[in-house]
Amino acid sequence: MNSFNTQTTLDVGGQSYTIYRLDRLPQWEQVRKLPYCLKVLLENLLRKEDGHLVHPQDIQAIIDWQPDEKSTAQISFTPGRVILQDFTGVPAVVDLAAMRDAIVKLGGDPEQINPLEMVDLVIDHSVMVDYFASTSALSKNIELEFKRNQERYQFLRWGQQAFSNFRVVPPGTGIVHQVNLEYLAQCVISKTENGQTFIYPDTLVGTDSHTTMVNGLGVLGWGVGGIEAEAAMLGQPVSMLLPQVVGFELTGELKEGATATDLVLTVTQMLRERGVVGKFVEFFGDGLAHLPLADRATIANMAPEYGATCGIFPIDAQTIEYLHLSGREEKQIQLIETYAKAQGLWREQGDAPAQYSANPLHLDLSTVEPSLAGPKRPQDRVPLSQAHTAFEEQLSLYGQSQARFNSEGGTSGDEQVGSTNLHDPNRPLQHGDVVIAAITSCTNTSNPAVMIAAGLVAKKAAALGLKTKPWVKTSLAPGSQVVPAYLDKAGLTEPLNQLGYEVVGFGCTTCIGNSGPLPESISQAIAKDELVVASVLSGNRNFEGRIHSDVKMNYLASPPLVVAYALAGSMSIDLYNEPLAMTEQGQAVYLKDIWPTQQEVAELISQCIDADLYRNYYEDVFKGSQQWQNLPTPTSQTYTWPDSTYVKNPPYFEGMTQELPSLKEIVDARCLVKVGDSITTDHISPAGSIKADSPAGKYLISQNVDPKDFNSLGSRRGNHEVMMRGTFANVRLKNQLAPGTEGSFTCYFPTAEITDIYSAAMKYKQDKTPLIVLAGKEYGTGSSRDWAAKGPKLLGVEVVIAQSYERIHRSNLVGFGILPLQFKEGESADTLGLNGDELFTFEAIEGSPKTLTVTAKSQDSGQTTQFDVQVRIDTPAEWHYYRHGGILHYVLRNLTH
Repeated sequence: MNSFNTQTTLDVGGQSYTIYRLDRLPQWEQVRKLPYCLKVLLENLLRKEDGHLVHPQDIQAIIDWQPDEKSTAQISFTPGRVILQDFTGVPAVVDLAAMRDAIVKLGGDPEQINPLEMVDLVIDHSVMVDYFASTSALSKNIELEFKRNQERYQFLRWGQQAFSNFRVVPPGTGIVHQVNLEYLAQCVISKTENGQTFIYPDTLVGTDSHTTMVNGLGVLGWGVGGIEAEAAMLGQPVSMLLPQVVGFELTGELKEGATATDLVLTVTQMLRERGVVGKFVEFFGDGLAHLPLADRATIANMAPEYGATCGIFPIDAQTIEYLHLSGREEKQIQLIETYAKAQGLWREQGDAPAQYSANPLHLDLSTVEPSLAGPKRPQDRVPLSQAHTAFEEQLSLYGQSQARFNSEGGTSGDEQVGSTNLHDPNRPLQHGDVVIAAITSCTNTSNPAVMIAAGLVAKKAAALGLKTKPWVKTSLAPGSQVVPAYLDKAGLTEPLNQLGYEVVGFGCTTCIGNSGPLPESISQAIAKDELVVASVLSGNRNFEGRIHSDVKMNYLASPPLVVAYALAGSMSIDLYNEPLAMTEQGQAVYLKDIWPTQQEVAELISQCIDADLYRNYYEDVFKGSQQWQNLPTPTSQTYTWPDSTYVKNPPYFEGMTQELPSLKEIVDARCLVKVGDSITTDHISPAGSIKADSPAGKYLISQNVDPKDFNSLGSRRGNHEVMMRGTFANVRLKNQLAPGTEGSFTCYFPTAEITDIYSAAMKYKQDKTPLIVLAGKEYGTGSSRDWAAKGPKLLGVEVVIAQSYERIHRSNLVGFGILPLQFKEGESADTLGLNGDELFTFEAIEGSPKTLTVTAKSQDSGQTTQFDVQVRIDTPAEWHYYRHGGILHYVLRNLTH
């Protein structure tokens, strides 16, 4: 359909392309003032108009978008491609394989289950930092990675040959978002159909929250759960409310000493304070002329941390400069610039701002100062000048004093924080010591400015004979192979190596919890004296229990600051005024002595980075190592499901029929977990290490897996038996139903027994008792982790009642058949007097209700509490998914009718 008569042609470089041209709309003057991101959505609807999923009134709703109103218009957005990483990608491919089995049972053809749009899976989350600070660390970690993950990798190679439109970037290449930014993203997609070549904006969804990193390149996309991504692969559009768009104006330039990391921590804090959950954020202003693409990508990457759906930048001269630098083809670059200008998607200095929802935020870049964020949340920015005092305040919250440990392990009141004994490398481990200092994560390793700066800090420190403290675990995990290539060219590899920053792997390591074990002596000292120690990493996530189970405080910082803290070895040092280290001659060295200037960094970037570097390393990006190519791989169209503890056929479709089942009433449900505010998907479905005495550990031991081969929960997401046992298994989870405990504990109410959550859930399942979760505000923040919905569902959870939800997690719950309900404004489990020991009965669902009545009957007194809750199934499409038992069931039934 072409109701608005916008289909026309555009000639670029002697070739004619079909486009849906926005300035052909009669309301062009009105449309021209729309935010960049809404113009991209408008083009998407114009091109996808079919009278079924996209109607003329949907298109008109974007044209008539009012910045000051919260729209109730629902649209169907069809992304141009899907991107996965292996932690979330393996379960997605497992689900597709299981759907092939299921469709055969329903009388269909397995070939019907195939991605309809291009899907790229980048294997980047499986490498762990077992070895570090040695020249052999990289090869040894890769060897271990292949040994641990062979079953998963064979499965992915099967998927690569079994599914069309499915490409795999092998392990050891880089981090998904950096590979996307440097190579996969096209900015403008060209696709030939029925003899016509269409061009349109590059859009995507991805199974990782930080998919938004590519927003820095003007590519609209965001993170979704694996469940939603699978639906997008199978041709289902993303159903969404027309978003509010918050403008963020940038002016000025970063001053000397400030980095892109400091900028993004400032932006994150400002946007969290404004409140942008569920909204789009769009950056504009003349400050963009002074903001390189890599800095924009750093800001865009952190959209989940400031709570927005995306953090988009327009296409402009900086975009084109980066595309040249990263080795894109000249023909493609010409196409991008011509198309962006033709569609009103191009930014020029002095442009009048678009119309935005509410008042735009404003930041003068020259006011940004060096910062960290922590110790538990990315939005908790701390100026570097106050970091040591902020740490001391946090330490007191753990019930610890500022006294230091003396050589006997006791405390001595006169050895105060910041005293010179901090510089003694032979002293015992103390509160506040930095035991992990990792340059890791796509957020910063994609940015040459901060990576070169880290190398220069190392070079200046090594020249003075400084060493990192012996208790610090150092690691360098670049996001692409381009990074060590330009560090090498700049002469910075050797000094980084001297400080223990040898490359440990190409992937997402410490930031995802793959920090590997601490040296045994360090772990023992932490446990013996109950020490509150810290990590400093150049990542985007520092949630409690995520980085390492022994480390209670985690701080985000720029790569050069990570190196500085490795040299200092403690959060207790005032890096602004105190020496961070002493030379062997007793000379005090301050941070300012080793901090590079912007000019030093800029000169090395211009000398050492060019397009050929990117072309060389991305030439055979899908080929992989000989080790990858030699993996034995099945060739069947349905998977043969070998006996494996990594990949197992899930039970989602057992007993499924073609007929739509009726919704069952939920009567006398029990509460499995009752939690407070800011419960993350890491609390619900942790990705880190597996303890031998945990339910998941006991299961693996029963399958003859040695604890040293447990790998991580993230790497075993293809096995539902492990993941069910790993649900609500974060060591820092505080379930209010089991007061005084921390970790995977609950009360099995029929016998008042305190037991692990998995065992209780299985007892309830035997009793045919439905389960619920009670939660506070911001339930499900953090990573777009579909197992945070799948795990509870397999445990028997039918309903979650929370005060508010993170966007992706709420949709994941619906997508897997769990009913998300929300307390009325001002109400909570506590204000209603709910202890969690009640029997919960829910009003039957008739139609598509906005509210439901819940009755909670106290186990002890028999007293009943009745309250109304909001039903957080937000769109008609979500109601379809919920009624079918989830998105996958909905798609399967549609394919077989």
